[in-house]
Amino acid sequence: MTAPTLPPTAHDLVASLLAAAEPLAPQVIAWRRHLHQHPELSFEEHATAQYVHEVLAALPGLELSRPTPTSVVARLRGSHPGRTIAVRADMDALPIDEENNVPYRSTKRGVMHACGHDGHTSIVLGLATLLSGARDQLAGEVRFVFQHAEELSPGGAEQLVEAGVMDGVHEVIGLHLWSSMPVGKIGIVSGPAMAAPDTFQCTITGRGGHAAMPHDTVDPIAIAAQVVTALQQIVSRQVDPLEPAVLSVTQFIAGTAFNVIPNSAYLSGTVRTFDAALRTQIPERMERLIRGICDGFGATCEFTYELGYRPVINDAALTARLTEVASRTFGAHVLEPLRPVMGGEDFSAYQQRAPGVFAFVGAGNVDRGITAAHHHPRFDIDEASLGVGLRYLVAATVELLGG
Repeated sequence: MTAPTLPPTAHDLVASLLAAAEPLAPQVIAWRRHLHQHPELSFEEHATAQYVHEVLAALPGLELSRPTPTSVVARLRGSHPGRTIAVRADMDALPIDEENNVPYRSTKRGVMHACGHDGHTSIVLGLATLLSGARDQLAGEVRFVFQHAEELSPGGAEQLVEAGVMDGVHEVIGLHLWSSMPVGKIGIVSGPAMAAPDTFQCTITGRGGHAAMPHDTVDPIAIAAQVVTALQQIVSRQVDPLEPAVLSVTQFIAGTAFNVIPNSAYLSGTVRTFDAALRTQIPERMERLIRGICDGFGATCEFTYELGYRPVINDAALTARLTEVASRTFGAHVLEPLRPVMGGEDFSAYQQRAPGVFAFVGAGNVDRGITAAHHHPRFDIDEASLGVGLRYLVAATVELLGG
């Protein structure tokens, strides 16, 4: 009598999947290079979504849907009921003209994958490939979410949440390739990980005139300069030094000629915070300060403030669990101590519906000159990071399916 075949343990399953990940590496790199050569901007990812859909359609056991015209969701149901884990990848590129001289350089002038989203998509395609081949050994469901428009508010994540992609999900995970961290390293921040990225605009209107007769004008440039200097006092003197906050004026537009004082000056910028109360207080303080300065000099102002994505807050218990997974998979030496990042990410929309962890995977390599910052025209990744990200997601997903 033949003994019944027992399902593999989670440890055995992870080991077999990690072994299968190595020969898949060239294909993951090929996917990444194709996507890098054919970037598309936020809300315009039609060809990208179609390419992802075609790759997924060739895999066994996946149920595909298109919640929006430029997104793809694939559901993989295991052989037994269980937990539902969502894994998210973003697909959009940036309005940047690439300066890298590489074989896979962008073929679209003025559009470039300068933030690693091509890598994120390729990694999750690799994960779907591996897990679909092992679906008979899985219990529960893995939901692969290929999201559009991470780079442009209001962002694609909120749209997908509204479309129901998080319904029934127990936990959600994602990652970001990180050029400032060496390839081979993984960083997972517990709690606040990425800030809320809000924006502001301000138009200061004075009274223009001849530059040789400033006493007959209300100079909006001089007033705006006072505003820029005063705004820096909000973070340095009105916010607890132990509370992370950034206020940056990034645009100052005024004037058309050397001998003309203009009628108006325009300022814009961004505010980054984690704390909900502080996020409400800062715009109130900004507007009060700007109006006070303008009133004092006889000018008027229009001030607008737009809320961006919520901050990314990693679930503490889930972070501890996945940190252990990363240590067990790669060794404790791979873990990189990482502080919260003041950049924003709409992964936070998924975390409103289920506990989630957003990890950072090192993608920089000083020896190879891969050091450019994200959103830079020379941004690139060490493609060995794709394999690291894939192995991390394999181990993390199987761990979470186990309950």
